[in-house]
Amino acid sequence: MSLKHWKILETKYLQPEIRIDRCELSNGHILDCHLLEYADEIMVFALTVKQQVVLIQQYRHGIQQAILELPGGSVDDGESPLEAAKRELMEETGYTSDTWIEVGCGSPNPAIYTNKIYSFFAVDVEKTGNQSAYDVENIEVSLIPLDEVIVMAKRGDLLHSLNISTLFFVLEHLHRIL
Repeated sequence: MSLKHWKILETKYLQPEIRIDRCELSNGHILDCHLLEYADEIMVFALTVKQQVVLIQQYRHGIQQAILELPGGSVDDGESPLEAAKRELMEETGYTSDTWIEVGCGSPNPAIYTNKIYSFFAVDVEKTGNQSAYDVENIEVSLIPLDEVIVMAKRGDLLHSLNISTLFFVLEHLHRIL
């Protein structure tokens, strides 16, 4: 049996990034689907030559707490995901790398989000600059050993699910998953 695409009967916007599609399902039922149209995003797993992961801590209002997470952000218009990854790592942390590997791509929530998340592995990163003026006041940078980051993920100390998927992609790339 092959699943059929839903037929879009009408589309309206509540705000520029919030869309409602009225859809007819294959069984004839009508459903209003609320969608969030966000730009594609990137996550960067930046690893130093000493096997330390560059993590950032910042406040996340959705859960109303400051959390540790990987650097990341949106892909700007006209920018490739790799260019966005390099820009975001530098802006948020002051670190750069000459070696970049795209290790995976996924959807943050394919039921309601229209964008994709590209996961990058930056190898042998070095501090070569400063955080952007905005990020200095809003983001704290930490270097944490790779093995400790893995333990943190297992304990549930890394709350951002997109960080967990990026960690998985990197560990698979490093052949650390059986």
